[in-house]
Amino acid sequence: MSILKKIGLGGGCHWCTEAVFQALKGVEKVEQGYISSVNEAASFSEAVVVHYDPEIISLQELISVHIFTHRSTSNHSFRRKYRSAIYTSEENEFPVCENILQDLQKEFSEKINTQILPLKEFKPSRESLWDYYKKNPEKPFCKKYIHPKMRLLQKNFPKLKKED
Repeated sequence: MSILKKIGLGGGCHWCTEAVFQALKGVEKVEQGYISSVNEAASFSEAVVVHYDPEIISLQELISVHIFTHRSTSNHSFRRKYRSAIYTSEENEFPVCENILQDLQKEFSEKINTQILPLKEFKPSRESLWDYYKKNPEKPFCKKYIHPKMRLLQKNFPKLKKED
């Protein structure tokens, strides 16, 4: 196994984001919680930190999954709590992420609103909330919000999905 890399991703409820990325090959660990960055993004927003093996899954694949599994083109009123963002842990990732977003923009008629920000601080959510989908797949929240994301993952990214 190669050295794991990490990237922060925010866009919607961290229960949903956690479930999506836990389902991917090459993702070794997903930490659910809150991330802060700088300037206008210094407040904490729900997000996950994804620890992945770049020899199994690329940053481009992770960002593609992220952009397609949350409302990345929406300017909804909960953007402070659910900031659409890619949080880089290494400075050299910023231009790479910019290029990936520019390529993905071609697949959307509306502008992708996802920001690329430095990951300044991470605070984990309460341990009782970790692995929410794995522990509660039949809860109404999971059926309404996470099941559709998992179906989308299976339909659009079947080669990236871990075997059930």
